Amino acid sequence: MGPSWGINLGESKIEGIVLEDGASRNVLRRMRIPTELDKGYYHVLGQIHKLVEVLSAEVGIRPDKIGVACRGSIDPVTKTLKGSGWETMDAKPILTDLQTYLGVPIKMANDANCFALAEARFGEVLDVLPAAKTIVGVLVGSGVGAGIIINGRILNGRQGIAGEWGHNYLDDEGGKCGCGRFGCVETMISGPALERYYESLTNRRLDVDEISEAADQGDEAAAKTIERLVYHFAKAISPMINILDPDAIVIGGAVGETSALIRQAPELIKRFIFNKRLDTLVLAPKLGANATVFGAAML
Repeated sequence: MGPSWGINLGESKIEGIVLEDGASRNVLRRMRIPTELDKGYYHVLGQIHKLVEVLSAEVGIRPDKIGVACRGSIDPVTKTLKGSGWETMDAKPILTDLQTYLGVPIKMANDANCFALAEARFGEVLDVLPAAKTIVGVLVGSGVGAGIIINGRILNGRQGIAGEWGHNYLDDEGGKCGCGRFGCVETMISGPALERYYESLTNRRLDVDEISEAADQGDEAAAKTIERLVYHFAKAISPMINILDPDAIVIGGAVGETSALIRQAPELIKRFIFNKRLDTLVLAPKLGANATVFGAAML
């Protein structure tokens, strides 16, 4: 088994990694370059090509295949990217074009799917529940999404939208979502949603980390913001638990890793699921920010 190559295409940066092999966490080389979405679709493809060329030179070997993580998903019918929220990239045949640019087979998956795959293979769930069969990896940050792993494999779904719980309806209070719909989960518990809510209470703008720190220091508005986050997270995630009944949920992302959410959500989830207790494990990610690019290499 040779080295495994993974790329995480993000909004501000593109990260590349070369692992010793697909079953290893041993990193041979890793680097990041700017995405520069504002310079257009073909420029972004060129940035990915540049990244692969530099990595190839530094590890002394060229890839024979590459896994790519990206926001959104490849539509099974049109073969184009959808749901990324990036006007530059949506509706483009990025999978086909990347294979042409790079000259190797490419497998693409949603960033949340890659996060979930890495945590399912290397995360805390293996330490706590080695026999786990169904694992949901949730990302709550600038957006809200999830990856579903069943028996070690990603569930994509017929339309390529499995795990898109961030665009389930939750509450009118959230207003219009970037997807064009109204009151989505993402409008209530994403990072920008929390920042807007805190600002509505205080006329001050803090980022997610600052709100969490302020709550710990006794800021009443910040505490109310975190309390609201936990409540709506529990309400939003309960249908996924009712439908999939997963062994574990791993919560990542800038908002997802808020300590209060990990601590408090399980008790609240009990109020909304069809059971008198919660047996589903609710875990913090073991790989942290590394998980998505690791998962891409495992594709």
